[in-house]
Amino acid sequence: MSSSATEHLSRRQKRRAFKQLEADRGAWYPRWFWPSFAAPAVLWQSIFFILPFYVIIAVAFGTYDALRSPVPIFQPWFWDFAQFQEVLSDIFGSDAKYQAVYLRTFAFIIIATMLCLVIGYTVAYFVARHGGRRKTLFLVLLIAPFWINYLMRMFAWQSLLADDGFVNDVFAFVPGLTPVAWLSGKPYTVILGLVYGYVPYLVLPVYGQLDRIGSSLLEAGRDLGASPWQTFRRVTLPLSKPALLAGVIIIMLPMMGDYYTNQLLSGSPKTTMVGNIIDRSVFEPGRGALGASVVLTLIVILLVPMIYYMRTTARQAVDR
Repeated sequence: MSSSATEHLSRRQKRRAFKQLEADRGAWYPRWFWPSFAAPAVLWQSIFFILPFYVIIAVAFGTYDALRSPVPIFQPWFWDFAQFQEVLSDIFGSDAKYQAVYLRTFAFIIIATMLCLVIGYTVAYFVARHGGRRKTLFLVLLIAPFWINYLMRMFAWQSLLADDGFVNDVFAFVPGLTPVAWLSGKPYTVILGLVYGYVPYLVLPVYGQLDRIGSSLLEAGRDLGASPWQTFRRVTLPLSKPALLAGVIIIMLPMMGDYYTNQLLSGSPKTTMVGNIIDRSVFEPGRGALGASVVLTLIVILLVPMIYYMRTTARQAVDR
């Protein structure tokens, strides 16, 4: 059926014509058929996300008992927004006492993410383009840190960066270098820990994308007179952009709530991050609503990069 003939059909007639066309081409499946395969996983994830999220809201807008323990209120008509408004004023108000913590967290994450991009993309590019027969070995070495608990890896970094640790021993041995008090509340130590802990999560998706780029595309760029740098900038980098965005989202989201890294490698109030506020509020009496309110603000902030990623990937899917 031509496009001019379908212009005057109703929506139902167009749907029937489309179904008939699909039936003529082969087996026809209703629109809900393929999404139904994902329905169990979507339902499972929704239940175990929505329920805890609602509990957080109930705690943020709830009250306290006689022992100053948080009492969640699940009826929205009984919610008290005073505590949440106080937290917002402490973050965005004129005398905001948590504003510095948020700004410091953003600065740490931005610097750590940029370093992860440089290191992760370089490693992924080398493995994908120059790994050869050793690709499997390189991938095993990249995945190996996942076999060890993150907390144990941070303990290992404590030993390495201690005043009498291996790193300072090397600094004392090399002329011109002096030992550094790495664990005395240094911001760069926290950033170093974040980069070490999360860079493998960026390497894997970028490697997967780079490995799928056909060599014929690169050869076509060179045949057209492009230099290796121009081929990388105009072919390889644009094609790897979806994986870069996915990798950035994968590492940024857990970094925002990370508290182990700062707690184990610094522990100083000068490097306190948002995750540390949430962690302390869980164990300190009368601060449960504070932790829940900070979680809510964090979720709203994290929605911004998530929406950007979803819009970008959807636009790229339409362009294809």
